[in-house]
Amino acid sequence: MAISLHNSTNIGRVGFASPFLGSNSASKVSISVSLPSFSNLSFKSVETSRQQLYRISAMSKAESSSSDQVKVDISLSPRVNSVKPSKTVAITDHATALAQAGVPVIRLAAGEPDFDTPAIIAEAGINAIREGYTRYSPNAGTLELRTAICHKLKEENGISYTPDQIVVSNGAKQSILQAVLAVCSPGDEVIIPAPYWVSYPEMARLADATPVILPTLISDNFLLDLELLESNITEKSRLLILCSPSNPTGSVYPKKLLARIAEIVAKHPRLLVLSDEIYEHIIYAPATHTSFASLPGMWERTLTVNGFSKAFAMTGWRLGYIAGPKNFIAACNKIQSQSTSGASSIAQKAGVAALGLGYAGGEVVSTMVKAFRERRDFLVRSFGELEGVKISEPQGAFYLFIDFSSYYGIEVEGFGKIENSESLCRYLLDKGQVALVPGDAFGDDSCIRISYAASLTTLQASFERIKKALISLRPAVPV
Repeated sequence: MAISLHNSTNIGRVGFASPFLGSNSASKVSISVSLPSFSNLSFKSVETSRQQLYRISAMSKAESSSSDQVKVDISLSPRVNSVKPSKTVAITDHATALAQAGVPVIRLAAGEPDFDTPAIIAEAGINAIREGYTRYSPNAGTLELRTAICHKLKEENGISYTPDQIVVSNGAKQSILQAVLAVCSPGDEVIIPAPYWVSYPEMARLADATPVILPTLISDNFLLDLELLESNITEKSRLLILCSPSNPTGSVYPKKLLARIAEIVAKHPRLLVLSDEIYEHIIYAPATHTSFASLPGMWERTLTVNGFSKAFAMTGWRLGYIAGPKNFIAACNKIQSQSTSGASSIAQKAGVAALGLGYAGGEVVSTMVKAFRERRDFLVRSFGELEGVKISEPQGAFYLFIDFSSYYGIEVEGFGKIENSESLCRYLLDKGQVALVPGDAFGDDSCIRISYAASLTTLQASFERIKKALISLRPAVPV
């Protein structure tokens, strides 16, 4: 698709030759569609426009066929229709398209470190290619990598597994989905504290399970309330998902709180725990990480998910893993065998090198974490000086989840009313040209997520843009 952008506040016409029409030039149709002005372009409207373009393309193809051709049933399964697309992916793609079209957008939506993959890890991948290590790997992952993962989990997390209790996948995201599919039956309930990573509820729906959302408070550092948890566990409760350090809040669960959660879980034989620990190494002292499976009685009912994308800056390598009791892991392995099969052999060689860097990634990872902490401190200090802003200082990960709800209800000349997190993000994208993610995507409409996986210079520039965009606004209610 070619985009012509005449200025930063107006998007003109989009023209494309539909890929659905094949290579036959006789049936090829060129379509031109007018899009709304940039100032009125919501994230939802972008997705709607894209779907409309696809429908137009499909209709054009149908019209080019013979009139007596039987119409194709293009309906989708109810399961797929129940799933929402990832808003973080949609916003990131939209911001990228704007940047490619010449709009100087600062993109702080994606959860992707700005660091290059450490050289020793990259070199291991390069050597794997040079040495011909380019064939299919075992479905569950190479024995070399699974053995290294077992060593890591024992030394760093205090949990013991054998290689047949590990499945390596194409990213931790795949590991989580396979776990949910493996243990949940139609009608089961998946308990998810909010704010949550956008994919958790949708993964539950893909398994025909029901997500049960438990809200948390910024005044409690977004940590789960024990009474709320206990009162929402039923005979249908099958899985509790915990993410520490958290995406999107950066909150870290203290060991004492996890121990009390474990006591509640122990009362319910059907209830399992999925512990998403992908950000475990990106943590700021004095906070410390505790693996849920290391708590008394929890090994048997915990599925631990981790990966290489965040701490080792290996997002594009697509490598994650899950560890747990053999019967659950065997089920995950079976699902993977009938979907993607084994992860990239090249990425797995790089993963071995990553785990060989030393405890918690050694100096390479600690250097990145030091930079993340510096960025966090800058943003917390800077946003803390703005009127009407509430912040829970993150103890891990690289996100700041800020409550901007005091700005809701304000009418902005030339823009309209700021009604919620999405319209505020749209306003900041329009006026400040900074792409952020609205909190409603994470189950908390009062907040906006800012990723500080970007250089300090970039973050300084983005803060000045946001501050300037907000300077004329006043809180709608006292704080």
